Amino acid sequence: MPKKQISNDALPAQVGALFVIGFDGVEISPRLASLLARIQPAGVILFARNITSTEQTHKLLKDCQACVSTQLFTCVDMEGGRVDRFRNLNGGSPSAADVFATEDRKLFRQHGSVIGGFCRALGFNTDFAPVLDLAFEASRSVMSSRAASSDPRVTAIYAKEFLAGLRDAGVLGCGKHFPGLGEGNLDSHHELPVIEKSLSKLWAEDILPYRLLRRQMPFVLISHAGYPAATRDNTPASLSKKWITDILRKRLGYNGLVVSDDLEMGAVLQTTSIEDAAIAHIRAGGDLCLICHTEDLIVQAYEAVIQEAQRNKRFALQVANAAKRVERSKKKFLASIDWRFPKAPSQNKIDRLSRQLWNFSEIVRLNKIVREQDQP
Repeated sequence: MPKKQISNDALPAQVGALFVIGFDGVEISPRLASLLARIQPAGVILFARNITSTEQTHKLLKDCQACVSTQLFTCVDMEGGRVDRFRNLNGGSPSAADVFATEDRKLFRQHGSVIGGFCRALGFNTDFAPVLDLAFEASRSVMSSRAASSDPRVTAIYAKEFLAGLRDAGVLGCGKHFPGLGEGNLDSHHELPVIEKSLSKLWAEDILPYRLLRRQMPFVLISHAGYPAATRDNTPASLSKKWITDILRKRLGYNGLVVSDDLEMGAVLQTTSIEDAAIAHIRAGGDLCLICHTEDLIVQAYEAVIQEAQRNKRFALQVANAAKRVERSKKKFLASIDWRFPKAPSQNKIDRLSRQLWNFSEIVRLNKIVREQDQP
């Protein structure tokens, strides 16, 4: 006999609260407005494809917020260097590796504050940065200047200051990609990296920045990589109960929000469906499913999570608990940065922020020239 389905009028809203979604386009369309109104996601994320000007970006985020009844996490991946979504607006920000090479903690913090200043002015309250992956040789071709150092302790120093700079500007930060991509030689956008490293070595090296910063990170973003020496299989960490619940939550003691890397990435969809990936992330103890591109996949994942919760009481309880955690954390985190959706930035403000960024970038550039000249 089939199991009786659970009737829960709150379920669609609870499930929607577990998604951060991306989309195409530079303005809100009737289709996008309908999607946002239906799902009521926890957040939206913009990429360079969505950003053409300061005014347009601010209006797009404001229009997204108007479709959702609770305050959104308005998110962006903004690291500087290779991962710079504002390059067309302000000419680009230095990479983590270049800033770290200055060995100046004040500049580490300023890196976060100049990026955060632009984020806040445009209407973003969340930056999925900094990268905590270690700059090992194995991942150099993949991570390049995104990773600051191969030393976990000094990586944590850079990240701590960067997070503080974001917070100074009124923006939330995120450590990524737990438990670490430093030994990965494949790009998880396309393939599943398999990292053959023991849990004890990961704990002492790659996970150390997370251990040191667990109270400073509002979000931790989970990698799409397999760690068979630690888990005895190649399940991506983003879908793994051992990594999310047993290690990150229980052993490490992390109490912030756990977000998947983009579930549309090849490392996931080569081995499972978007529906099963979203369910697995939540079942593993994750809070937020990040789906960055395709409306059909967003809808399929959202509906699948609802159906699984209707079918499975234990999973329904996980959904409800995660939704409560997101709601509590959202109130706490957004209050901590005094978040109110800002007025459209004046040209004077954008000019001031651009000057600050240019001055900062020049200091980093000149420091790099001096270091190169000093090399034998």
